[in-house]
Amino acid sequence: MKKLWIIFGAVVVVALAIMFVVTQTKREPKEIKIGAILPLTGDAAFYGQSIRRGIDLAVEQIRNKGGMQGSSIMVVYEDSKAVPADGVAAFQKLIDVDRVVAIIGDAVSSVTLAFAPIAERNKVVVLSPLSSAPALTNAGDFIFRNVPSDLYGGGVAAHFAVKDEGWKKLGILYINNDFGVGLKQVFSENAERLGSKIVASEAFEQGATDFRTQLLKIKSTTPEAIFIVGYQEVPQILIQAKEMGLKIKFLGTGLLEDPNVIKVAKKAAEGIYFTQLQYDATSKDPLVIDFVGAFTKNYNSKPDIISAYGYDAMKVLAYAMETSNLTSDSIRDQLYKVKNFRGVTGDITFDKNGDVIQPMGIKTVKNGEFVWYKHDVFIE
Repeated sequence: MKKLWIIFGAVVVVALAIMFVVTQTKREPKEIKIGAILPLTGDAAFYGQSIRRGIDLAVEQIRNKGGMQGSSIMVVYEDSKAVPADGVAAFQKLIDVDRVVAIIGDAVSSVTLAFAPIAERNKVVVLSPLSSAPALTNAGDFIFRNVPSDLYGGGVAAHFAVKDEGWKKLGILYINNDFGVGLKQVFSENAERLGSKIVASEAFEQGATDFRTQLLKIKSTTPEAIFIVGYQEVPQILIQAKEMGLKIKFLGTGLLEDPNVIKVAKKAAEGIYFTQLQYDATSKDPLVIDFVGAFTKNYNSKPDIISAYGYDAMKVLAYAMETSNLTSDSIRDQLYKVKNFRGVTGDITFDKNGDVIQPMGIKTVKNGEFVWYKHDVFIE
């Protein structure tokens, strides 16, 4: 009898121990980890930091509404420095050590393209908020982006240059990476198809500071405008062009909407044109008003379109994950099902390649400010 009581007592102790463990486990909310690879330092740090602020705001709002599937959400950040090798190392760390369920990034196309094959082999969903290189369209079944491809953006820029402005002779000055080469090709093909001639095409390396040789070669061909593709190099390009007496129009991408362009280039930035999505921080859309208000409260400044991309990336990824079972295949499948998701940059629908298409227009710099020049540009 005594032996039975001892056994019974042991069973009770074990049961209580199990209940204690279960209770303690329930007190600590399950955490869902999402990775983010961005250029937080280096030549493209402005874009990476802007995206991070947008992501962090979205995460804060998701947490305030109860998290994801009743669980806490955490973003693990890694710095790519806009260098492909660093991006690959960051990707491996996120999937091997942190065991993230999906990754947002990179902002730089060459970095995203570098780790895209690894994402495919390991079936890890990647959603880029800013990589626009055409090559990403065919980078794999797990690769998505909520920024339009340069196949579209380059077409818009070419149509504006040839059909709207009537420029018949064009030069191109581009950064020598996947982003720059891809956009140069798209712009060239579209501009020539529409009737213009590319009279010069010059490349520069990322981080370069002297562009006089390239500008001199382009100047000798007497173009009416120069299509420029770059990151933090742009202000110096504009300054040196002005110093060399180039009275030529400049046209670029949405990356030119960087306060540093105006701050550094000053009057040399006046009159530049660039393609841009319809995001407007002064919009009366309640969704945008709420976003701008929350962002301004958190960071004491209005959000630029780069932050808006980051915010939408986190929000649309969370939307897809909420209805998934948090496996890679399930998250991917739910992203493909996203139709007309209302983001602050516009409605988001992913096509069969994980690309998104949104209307674009043209902005310019006038009196030291970024302003709209033409709201809608339609591609033929």
